Amino acid sequence: MNSPNFHNTYVKLPKHFFSKSKPTPVKNPKLISVNKKLALEIGLDPEWLESEHGLSMLSGNKLPKGSDPIAQVYAGHQFGGWVPRLGDGRAHLIGQLRTYNHQSWDIQLKGSGPTPYSRMGDGRAWLGPVLREHLISEAMHHLKIPTTRALASVSTGEEVYREQTYPGAILTRTAPSMIRVGTFEYFSAQGDTKALSNLMQYALKIHYPELDPEDACGFLEAVLDRQAKLISKWMCVGFIHGVMNTDNTHIGGLTIDYGPCAFMDHYFPSRVFSSIDVNSRYAYSEQPKIIVWNLVRLAITLLPLIDPLQSKAIIKAEKIIKSFDKKFFENWNFSSLKKIGISNPKTGDNILVEELLTRIAAQNADFTQTFLQLNPLTQNIHLSETSILSQDWKEKWKSRIKSENRPYQIMSEVNPVFIPRNHLVEKAIQDALNGDYNFFYRLLNASEVPFKYEEKNSDLYQIPHNYELVTKTFCGT
Repeated sequence: MNSPNFHNTYVKLPKHFFSKSKPTPVKNPKLISVNKKLALEIGLDPEWLESEHGLSMLSGNKLPKGSDPIAQVYAGHQFGGWVPRLGDGRAHLIGQLRTYNHQSWDIQLKGSGPTPYSRMGDGRAWLGPVLREHLISEAMHHLKIPTTRALASVSTGEEVYREQTYPGAILTRTAPSMIRVGTFEYFSAQGDTKALSNLMQYALKIHYPELDPEDACGFLEAVLDRQAKLISKWMCVGFIHGVMNTDNTHIGGLTIDYGPCAFMDHYFPSRVFSSIDVNSRYAYSEQPKIIVWNLVRLAITLLPLIDPLQSKAIIKAEKIIKSFDKKFFENWNFSSLKKIGISNPKTGDNILVEELLTRIAAQNADFTQTFLQLNPLTQNIHLSETSILSQDWKEKWKSRIKSENRPYQIMSEVNPVFIPRNHLVEKAIQDALNGDYNFFYRLLNASEVPFKYEEKNSDLYQIPHNYELVTKTFCGT
């Protein structure tokens, strides 16, 4: 077994970027799940990861050589309100691993104890949110959506108190970095232009190495491009993040911080699941608008780096921000048209998608299965009633795809058979609370092949019965 060789480049930044902080040891850690394929990808020996040494690292009890645990500081706008100091309140970045192709991966323990940013919290996580993030982040990856990854989950053998007592757990997640829009906001609020420059150069080196490290306009445009692609991908699978605060907006265009997230069953554009989103700020249909709002916050932080003269900097930043709508709709049209078998778009094709969505919204039909119903290659897997599409729309659509190459194969490649529906995730959590992880493992396995029908998982593709519907989701804190 080969032990990992850690380092930590983030600690080379100025000391006010983070706080040195060690995970709090736990009593009786046990492995729940280890992502062996991901371990190999990032240069970890899966056998070592499953050993006592690996368990010690994943629980925060004993860290490997070279690790240098810290908690990162950041600020953020939460539901539109400014919070000047947030930071990792229950997470420890223990270091980075460098892969064979020289890519660096942050390794972070989440739920590993209090840090200087805990704000009177216990720094712990309970089992439910850990399993939810592990499952959904991996599902997102296999749905070809950029995301942080789940390396492992462990139970701690300790209890965590929220509204009641729950078993504690720790998630180990990884990404090239954990830098957020809120990280830039923190230093901007302090007027620390030097820190902003250092942070931008660090982020550019990791996420946009092809760009000039001094090019703030190029950086803003690159972040905007990635977010336009990301949000369009969310929308195409019916994903609702639920808490799109600026501190939950990743600078590299990854999905991060899976709290009250959910996948829609019945399609409704203003759908909200998060129990704390009382004003529907982060509804499904609002996500493109909110990411623009967040990008404006990022642009404000970058103004002193864009141009010494603020008036000129504002003009340059506004031009970039105004490009979002065009870029988002280009990405949305490209992806959504593939969902109906069109890979060579023509003018007016987007109307077909708009008409389809209008009809399934009126019928309150299932988003995922409506697209599967259209495809003769997947119609045989349906186990639930979905939309009854009008004949006039079908005729227009069938006439249009006659000129397309392999339309049904393309649909099969982009329309998932499996998504981690809310009722399935909830069942996995409830079973785990009773000591049974079998359903969680089933969902995890199904999430690895979301576009492939497997007879053994036929029950996982069904639309929930009314009594199974989950209408509210909750933050893990």
